[in-house]
Amino acid sequence: MDEVKWLMAQEIPRLRRYARSLTADEDDADDLVQDCLERAIRKRHQWRRHGRIRSWLYSVLYSVFLNRVRREQRFRGHVSLDRIDGVLSEPSRQEQGADCNSIVNAMQALPEDQRAALALVTLEGLSYDEAAEVLDVPIGTLRSRLFRGRDTLRELYDEPPVRTHLRRVK
Repeated sequence: MDEVKWLMAQEIPRLRRYARSLTADEDDADDLVQDCLERAIRKRHQWRRHGRIRSWLYSVLYSVFLNRVRREQRFRGHVSLDRIDGVLSEPSRQEQGADCNSIVNAMQALPEDQRAALALVTLEGLSYDEAAEVLDVPIGTLRSRLFRGRDTLRELYDEPPVRTHLRRVK
């Protein structure tokens, strides 16, 4: 296995987590990662070795995700029988997972651009510069998406905004 493939393999858990934050279904997330890795292996010559491969793979994954969203919008009226069967056979959720499910649902309610920005910065721990590079947007746009995404999540939870000023302790 060449070095680039080995480096890609090391990033699979992170790619799965990021894909899971972008999609509502775990199987869709796995398919997204597989498609991402297939494209990355085919186009590994395009990776500039001065940057981290993780950022490049996130860019590839996000591009594959956007292509899928666009394709699904064209076929919005079409419903696969596989999806219907999966929904009808899904097991009930326990109370202990209710909070996690509500967070996942809230994230899924966000527009794709805000969800992707939040996932890269808060879940994956990328810096603002890295996340902006992954999403191919200016850093100001990334900050705007983060602000709007966080604000929307607060509204969904009906929590008051967090005050960021510091008090002086005597």
